[in-house]
Amino acid sequence: MAVPTKTDTIAAVATPAGTGGIGIIRISGPDALAILRRIFRPHRIKLKNIRSHRLYYGSAVDDEQNVLDEILAVYMRAPATYTREDVVELHSHGSWLVLQSILSKVFAAGARPAEPGEFTKRAFLAGRIDLTRAEAVIDLLQAKTESGVRLAVSQLQGNLERALTPVRDVLVRMLANVEVAIDFPDEDVDILDREMLRHQLQESVIAPLAELLRLAGRGKVIREGVHVVIVGRPNVGKSSLLNGLLREERALVTSVPGTTRDTIEEMIAIHGVPVHLVDTAGIHAHKDMVEALGIERARRKLDEANLALFMVDASAGITDQDRELYRLVCNRNHLVLYNKIDLVSKEQIADLEKKLPASVSVRLSAKTGMGLEELQEAIYARVVDSGRDLDERIACAPNVRHKAILSAMLATCRRLEQAFVAQIPADLLAVELQSALDGLMDITGVTTPEDVLEKIFSEFCIGK
Repeated sequence: MAVPTKTDTIAAVATPAGTGGIGIIRISGPDALAILRRIFRPHRIKLKNIRSHRLYYGSAVDDEQNVLDEILAVYMRAPATYTREDVVELHSHGSWLVLQSILSKVFAAGARPAEPGEFTKRAFLAGRIDLTRAEAVIDLLQAKTESGVRLAVSQLQGNLERALTPVRDVLVRMLANVEVAIDFPDEDVDILDREMLRHQLQESVIAPLAELLRLAGRGKVIREGVHVVIVGRPNVGKSSLLNGLLREERALVTSVPGTTRDTIEEMIAIHGVPVHLVDTAGIHAHKDMVEALGIERARRKLDEANLALFMVDASAGITDQDRELYRLVCNRNHLVLYNKIDLVSKEQIADLEKKLPASVSVRLSAKTGMGLEELQEAIYARVVDSGRDLDERIACAPNVRHKAILSAMLATCRRLEQAFVAQIPADLLAVELQSALDGLMDITGVTTPEDVLEKIFSEFCIGK
């Protein structure tokens, strides 16, 4: 990705591809205003009188003053912009042909095509946002649920950075104390209060880092969701369950065994968590080649799943085939579902539950909807832990990159904790403290290597 220079102005369509009511072209760089003056003809105002952060009506024109489209244009003077550079936005009709026609004139006027994420990268390099906020932009664009949006917005507001700031301040003070001891090695009295520093490390560094790591798994769940696979022998009601959870007729349901011959995947949200549901072909002995492929795919999906829903037809009892299939899931994270409870008594269900030693089971009727709410609660509890503080502490759930760095920091701090007890020399303590501080700087982007930055910003769409 190109690094911004004093003569570098970029442009791109900032709205999704396709037809829409409005399309937006974004321009950023020192030539943004000059480009606007070349391609924009305002209505009832002179170009020289255009003021910053005002929206003007007019026309986009080519060099011969032919009208390309009626547009709204806004010029935003640096540094009060997203990139802290001069920025222009052109709001035209949403036809992709119109947008490309105007964009080509923008390029001809001196801009170059922006690379993926380059606008946000410029905001980061200009110091407007730290790296955690830049990464939050990606999460916001890719959010699949309201909880995902709230998590991204909280990160965009800098909540993770604010959570790490007190940790950084403590490490800086500790490092200063240790460096004083290094500067005065011949003092008769050890000027380092090692026990006090160890306690401070435990309370103000290790504990907050451990809590952030605990929340990292839940942040991943909110961002990416979980995969839940419905398994069982043919005709136990797997497709009916999928339809019931989706509240629509997504899967074909018949009384003929083996109707589902391939996996069917859909998504629902449970308490803000994206849950990817996979309805699989019934696993059983078979002769049909297509069905065999579907069953093999079902086994692969089971291996990839966060949770398996093992379904039993309560009206048919526990069969030998059920017991054989249960061996595939009994050592995995799973729930046992007793379906068709509308056809049997409570006593019969209780007797069936004794035959499969599942830690958690759910009674339901996929046909009537009985027990579906209880099933959703059980799924949530099983894949998000007890997780009721998910929304309360959502603001500080780091992503995978942050988690790796925090894990290394925590390991360093635990070594440091033992080093204080073992009376390790001050110069070695300083090395460990600096290592922990370097990790914090990597998270916020102060010292992040260029190849890491390239990887992060390459995940953006063009125009953001």
